[in-house]
Amino acid sequence: MVGRKNWIFWTTKTAGRILLLPFFCLETHRVENLPQKSAFILLPKHQRWEDIPLLSLATPRPLYYVAKYELFKNPLSNWSLRSLGGIPLNRQRPLESRRSLQSMIEFLKKGEGVVVFPEGTYYRNKMGTGHVGIVRLILSHVSLPFIPVGINYSRKGARTLVRINFGKAFYADPAASARLFLDNVMKEIAVLSGLA
Repeated sequence: MVGRKNWIFWTTKTAGRILLLPFFCLETHRVENLPQKSAFILLPKHQRWEDIPLLSLATPRPLYYVAKYELFKNPLSNWSLRSLGGIPLNRQRPLESRRSLQSMIEFLKKGEGVVVFPEGTYYRNKMGTGHVGIVRLILSHVSLPFIPVGINYSRKGARTLVRINFGKAFYADPAASARLFLDNVMKEIAVLSGLA
């Protein structure tokens, strides 16, 4: 599996800042909730496609992103997305994603941050149901903080105001179910996104 190439990541992040910030006014809140050196999972609200580059701009550390496998079908986009930290996931055929998921666990064991959009797709201005499968898989392999992230878009003159709120870390109780754990995190994501 191709891992993130840091020079491509930082070059793309700089380009994203130049291309996006004329149209978006980015506010970040409680960045101090992110671990500085250890592994973590970010569980953000998914409002629109811009969530991914804007989240990258709001987060000081490079991240890996779990994304739908359809985005990786073209050889050029496959190389590009993987070089930026993309991890393909096929929810309909999970066995095909086994190597990707194993790589994700290895990244976490090496202290990296991984983004999982728990809703799986866009839900503008409302909450979708959290998909528990990947959360259950992570919980079965590693014990680390899950950080809820609220994302909220609103108009600010000619630009779009984007508020990204990093919540306090959730730690799973080994005796509790993954479903209950994710439901509690989803409630916090709704609060942080102004959708509760």
